[in-house]
Amino acid sequence: MQLHRRDQHPIGILKNAIYDYFDTNYFDKFEKFDDLCPIVSVKENFDDVLVPADHVSRGYNDTYYVDPQTVLRCHTSAHQAELLRRGHTHFLVTGDVFRRDSIDSTHYPVFHQMEGVRVFSSNDWESSGVDATSYAAGDLKTCLEGLACHLFGAVEMRWVDTYFPFTNPSFELEIFFQEKWMEVLGCGVTEQEILKRSGKTDTVAWAFGLGLERLAMVLFDIPDIRLFWSSDERFTSQYPSCYKDMSFWISDSFPENNLCEVVRGIAGDLVEEVQLIDNFPNKKGMTSHCYRIAYRSMERSLTDEEINDLQWKVREEVQDKLNVVLR
Repeated sequence: MQLHRRDQHPIGILKNAIYDYFDTNYFDKFEKFDDLCPIVSVKENFDDVLVPADHVSRGYNDTYYVDPQTVLRCHTSAHQAELLRRGHTHFLVTGDVFRRDSIDSTHYPVFHQMEGVRVFSSNDWESSGVDATSYAAGDLKTCLEGLACHLFGAVEMRWVDTYFPFTNPSFELEIFFQEKWMEVLGCGVTEQEILKRSGKTDTVAWAFGLGLERLAMVLFDIPDIRLFWSSDERFTSQYPSCYKDMSFWISDSFPENNLCEVVRGIAGDLVEEVQLIDNFPNKKGMTSHCYRIAYRSMERSLTDEEINDLQWKVREEVQDKLNVVLR
């Protein structure tokens, strides 16, 4: 559906608002890419941005593998190294990204990100009186503080030090909005190894990444991430949730993300949330989990009959595919 390319959709509106900020403040210097193929190589998705070989995101429980060497991109950073190699030095990449994740009102297996990159040459920082890293970090923070004001107005902000494999130093920008602190984006100074591999010698760069749904849900007051995919132009729903519980004994290798995939594979967008509500070990060393599944349609009332049918199918699939023992 390419929601980010639909100008009247909240995702497209937010993308264009960010474009407006960069066009106005950087005089159309930033190139824009929003139609890059979401199927990428493992090398592009992980190796090119220095994700460690043992990082959890590489696992089949977190990433959608097309085959052993190809994945659906987990982040728009998967295109960063290739664009740098092609000679681009200022760019924004927007696209849909895919991750196996929990099921609730703020998570969905496909969502949208925007990545921004800016590269500086030695001529940019040598006359500034500071080292290259400090120069890039300062420019990055100024840029993104301006972006936050552009989107949210005059808000209080704070920078939090963090870790990302592809930047050093790394930061998260938080704003105080609607009476609470909210993370807006992650960013940092690009690791030199990425620049060297891309043929960018004697340079320094910054990069940022933000989730469009996360911000759009706040800016447009959208209560459930599934509404972004709804055909209802009003983005509203008055239909109640229906709750079903399921308990089972788990094995040591039980992955919760796979449970969510099984449930979503059967119920699709009728599943609103999967929540662990109880767990306990018995005297034999076995562990029991109890999950509450919330079913709700955005477009109609669900019947008891169809929910019961879905729940029985879920129970059968969970037992067959996840090596658990139902209680």
